[in-house]
Amino acid sequence: MRIAVLGATGRVGRLVVEQALDRGHEAVALVRSPQRYAPPARGGVEVRQADVTRPQEFPELADVDVLVSALGIGKGDGPGTLLAGARLVAGLPVRTLWLGALGSGASTGAGGGIYHGVMKLFVGRELAEKGAADTIVLAGGATVFHAPDLWVGEVSAARRNVPLAQYPKPLLPPHASRATVAALMLDEAEAPTTGAAILVPTAGAA
Repeated sequence: MRIAVLGATGRVGRLVVEQALDRGHEAVALVRSPQRYAPPARGGVEVRQADVTRPQEFPELADVDVLVSALGIGKGDGPGTLLAGARLVAGLPVRTLWLGALGSGASTGAGGGIYHGVMKLFVGRELAEKGAADTIVLAGGATVFHAPDLWVGEVSAARRNVPLAQYPKPLLPPHASRATVAALMLDEAEAPTTGAAILVPTAGAA
């Protein structure tokens, strides 16, 4: 499988690229500044310049089987960057997996009261844009991952994707390692969940 990764310089995107190679897939890293991107030492990654704020210059992806977007809102990005990415991705003729955030849009409150309070405190200004971006890519046919708080750690052997409608509201704030979320996005790329729209990646039984 040939997998393109948007946001390949990010903490989740890098892991998606590395794990895709580990699984024997071909990887295409879509990055804003190729000269600043350090691909895995083993090689085997094609790098293409891709800036979602310049859609007229976005590379062709006709040779790609699936697009995994780990696009986020960087410190230097102004409001609207995520929306620009969503509009661009929604118009691409390629199957797309989009990384969103638990607690935004359709999953507001799904992480429980404590988690919701923390999200409003630390990510509050971005929640509306994240939710709006989800709406755009969902309308374009993408599968959206509403990831909980992301930590450093290994890939969980008990990981699974849970459809949002089946996700039980936890008492304690949920979390998962970035490596686990990357693995779950690749799991979905390899074996799509029937009828999936929004999935919650979990480290174990939810």
